[in-house]
Amino acid sequence: MSFQAYLDTIQARTGLDAQALAAAADAAGLSEGGQLKPGIKAGQVVDWGKGALGLGHGHAMAIYALLSGKRKPGD
Repeated sequence: MSFQAYLDTIQARTGLDAQALAAAADAAGLSEGGQLKPGIKAGQVVDWGKGALGLGHGHAMAIYALLSGKRKPGD
């Protein structure tokens, strides 16, 4: 599965595209300007993705990859 496929599935399940995910993470205090805040760990993002967004582990990890800059939309 491509990274973009993960983002597409997240959007289908939550209604949030990559930009809206970044804004939601900012609102949750995990990131600032769509970039992870210093000291925020993958587990914190995964817990948020699973809890607040109702996603599985892999899709929550995709959000971490997006916010950490390891991946970008279209990958």
